[in-house]
Amino acid sequence: MKILVADDDPVSLRMMERTLQKSGYEVITVDNGRRAAEELTKADGPRLALIDWMMPELDGPSVCREVRSRHNDAYVYVLLLTSKQSTEDVVMGLEAGADDYLTKPCHPAELKARLHTGQRILELEDKLVEAREEMRFKATHDALTSLWDRGAIFSLLRSELSRSSRENTPVSLLLCDIDHFKQINDVHGHPVGDEVLQQVSTRLQALVRPHDEVGRYGGEEFLIVLGGCSAADLKNRAEQVREGIGRSSFHTKNGPISVTISVGAMTIEDWDKTLPVDPFLREADAALYQAKAAGRNRVVYAETAVAM
Repeated sequence: MKILVADDDPVSLRMMERTLQKSGYEVITVDNGRRAAEELTKADGPRLALIDWMMPELDGPSVCREVRSRHNDAYVYVLLLTSKQSTEDVVMGLEAGADDYLTKPCHPAELKARLHTGQRILELEDKLVEAREEMRFKATHDALTSLWDRGAIFSLLRSELSRSSRENTPVSLLLCDIDHFKQINDVHGHPVGDEVLQQVSTRLQALVRPHDEVGRYGGEEFLIVLGGCSAADLKNRAEQVREGIGRSSFHTKNGPISVTISVGAMTIEDWDKTLPVDPFLREADAALYQAKAAGRNRVVYAETAVAM
């Protein structure tokens, strides 16, 4: 684990570096408070820090304040080294953002024990962050396909429309439906149907740009939001998606299954943010219905929607 040691005394700095290296730490050393703050606020900076109280440019408590005010990512555990022993000084250091302190000169065994405490706290913080992110993912993603769920893709569509309104750019939609999906379930069973849904989802994500959004609209339907995609560009993009799904079979536990999709496509321009998005989705759904009625495995384009 990386640890930052900040001390303007070169002898103390070198001794601390050797002690920590023997304990298995990757040690970064600096000799003033300003450099310490800069290192600790880097995106990949150390998350464990041993800071001397008295240093040039910024003292230890000032480094703590700087770190706490600027570090918005992973938590940094800061241990202050000080010769100050009054209660007022200790309180000031802790209130500045230090997590713990040691009085100089410190015993190596005590230093090691306190740093291990810091590591345990950081590990706990990582677990809490991981749990929070997992909960956030589950709250916005479809459990089967890991795509955005219906509510999340609607929210992303509204956000993209708001951005397009500010920047005067178009937004295009693809509403995709797996052809004859009921037949896949009836012939091969629902577990195979789930495999198909998962593999179609993966392929759809691979067929769009990194900043495009793909969500499970419901059942075997998917909604793709294409930011900055004009009506002229949409024809190529929609055909690429349709052809990409039908290009090769999907491998399931019951063997290969050929799958095609029908697509309702439309472009939204000059969106008025006071208007709802539901009418546009209905237009895309109507175009999808026409594609299904016309024989499936095709794209039908709704007229460009202009909300004035």
